[in-house]
Amino acid sequence: MRIIFFGDIMGRSGRDGLAKHYPGLKASLKPDVTIINVENAAGGFGVTAKIAEDFYVLGADVLTTGNHVWDQKELVGSIGNDPRLLRPLNYPESTPGRGFYLHTLNDGRKILILNPMARLFMEPMMDDPFAATEKLLSQHRLGPSLQAIFVDFHGEASSEKQAFAHNFDGRVSAVIGTHTHVPTADDQILPKGTAYMTDAGMCGDYDSVIGMKKELSIWRFTRKIPGERMTPAEGEATICGALVVTDDTTGLGKSISPFRLGGRLKEISP
Repeated sequence: MRIIFFGDIMGRSGRDGLAKHYPGLKASLKPDVTIINVENAAGGFGVTAKIAEDFYVLGADVLTTGNHVWDQKELVGSIGNDPRLLRPLNYPESTPGRGFYLHTLNDGRKILILNPMARLFMEPMMDDPFAATEKLLSQHRLGPSLQAIFVDFHGEASSEKQAFAHNFDGRVSAVIGTHTHVPTADDQILPKGTAYMTDAGMCGDYDSVIGMKKELSIWRFTRKIPGERMTPAEGEATICGALVVTDDTTGLGKSISPFRLGGRLKEISP
């Protein structure tokens, strides 16, 4: 199975950049599944139902989020109507929405996408992501009826992401981190066969401070007083993500190929 994943979409710059580059990537990479992290898509804070629909029209199969999932208050009431738009898996069970989605391809193959959120340096403090993932995997295992399991692990600390991936190595197809908005260079196949990358990076303007206008961030760091509301930088986006190829028999990773296209970062082709 060929899975294309895009890191955090940051504001209009990220949305426009994805719309520009996705058709070419789709034509050249021929993904079976497209997964996009959209938690910063609406002005840098959350996502709306309308923006989510735009991603589906573009070609997304499943949308993941993170700690900004509820920043657009409308989503609290609407997320339950869209099973393909995920909130973090390890919210309490009474929280609206779901943290996983079982997607069936046109040819009958199936992939489970899950979206746990880390706890180190993260707000709000969530239930244990290891335990929540363990519980879900007790009900869904790689095998003849489930060809792939993909994890977007949303978190700050690289140590927590690495520990999570090694803990589930061999039981999921891929673990790719999101949240820091900085792409890492550690893409690899772990010893038991799970494809891994600590952070996919963001799709947004890198002439910024993690996607936000740099002047506003500098003000806050140098004066330690509140300034204007943070807003996304508006320059050309670099589109960051990865292509994961899995074995349909074992469900494990065969390869992981990061990509960076457009904008300021050095281009890497998958």
